[in-house]
Amino acid sequence: MLRNRRPLNPEHQFAHLPMSGIIRSRIKRLFSILGGLLVFQVMVIWAVEDLTLFESIWLTMTTLVTVGYGDLSPETAAGRISTIIVMFISAITIMTLIVSDFIEYRFYRRERIVTGRWVYKMKDHIVIINTPRNGGEQYFARFASQMRAVPGYETVPIIILTRQFPSGLPPELADVGLVHFHGSGSDPEALKATHAGSARHIVVLAADEADPASDSLTFDIAHRLTESNLGNRTTIECVSDQNRQRFKSVGVRTIIRPVRTYPEIMVRAIVAPGSEKVLEDMFNYQNDHPHRYDLKLDDLNWADIVSALVRHGIGTALAYIDNDGEVSCHPPTDKEIEGKGLIVLVKSHDTPTTQVVGEALERYRAFLQKWHDSEAEEKKTAAD
Repeated sequence: MLRNRRPLNPEHQFAHLPMSGIIRSRIKRLFSILGGLLVFQVMVIWAVEDLTLFESIWLTMTTLVTVGYGDLSPETAAGRISTIIVMFISAITIMTLIVSDFIEYRFYRRERIVTGRWVYKMKDHIVIINTPRNGGEQYFARFASQMRAVPGYETVPIIILTRQFPSGLPPELADVGLVHFHGSGSDPEALKATHAGSARHIVVLAADEADPASDSLTFDIAHRLTESNLGNRTTIECVSDQNRQRFKSVGVRTIIRPVRTYPEIMVRAIVAPGSEKVLEDMFNYQNDHPHRYDLKLDDLNWADIVSALVRHGIGTALAYIDNDGEVSCHPPTDKEIEGKGLIVLVKSHDTPTTQVVGEALERYRAFLQKWHDSEAEEKKTAAD
């Protein structure tokens, strides 16, 4: 695996756009000047007026904010001249400039946030690179809701690195706390702006889930991330299975096919690496597949059914169908099952018939009965 000799700066302390730093620097400078003027005025009032230090501070501050309660006022000529020059002309003017710059900064920040050009201070977050060609809003909304339903991820920040949404994120995405940065995953500066180096997870979506050529764009992004030692945090979408080995060779942790209608699969791939392989396997008919068996269930609990199918090499029970036709997944193991069918994960090349499954359950019933009879006999012998 490639190693990065110049890792991404996880803190990214410098502003991405100079105007932001200019305004903040100007506000800090004005505050420094204002603080100096206030200290000077307090010292003058304390020296020339018959006031305590606290009263001098109180008079200076009420003058600065133009409240003027009238309980205290300068009596000497020096105190009044100082108040005119330092407070009325200088300090109040500087205070006005500070308020003006602050409002300008807020407008500037708001405009940059809306257009995706604001650099957030983030750590231990999720970065999503690219936007689905179709249904991106619904995909991101469901992704966020599913991700925050996972314990430990309830408040995880999520940022989207994309060239979409130039006029701002749709309200349904902004309302669930998603933010975005306008850029490309192929741009190192954009990766720095999203703090990819300090992200908990990085997700690279296929630019076009139906075009294998988009794997080339994904590979470029994946290569940049693995160069920065971020491959072990990266989950990527691969359109063509033939390209999976290329992504593995550069150290990408998790590779998954694009599944736009079920972002839940992507969430599982992120928080439980390896589970996506199980889920993908269920969607094809090449190796294993879920198979429905219509048969009566009435006197075995779920643990018995699972054990019977595994012991007889049939497959793994996933769910059962109750008498109302409802599918129940992963019921309590000690619950007696009453229903009319089973969903079982079986081998596609050797799918057992319903008769074989029924016989396996019957043999397990006989085994349980024999075991119970043996236990009863032992208890009887011990009692005698």
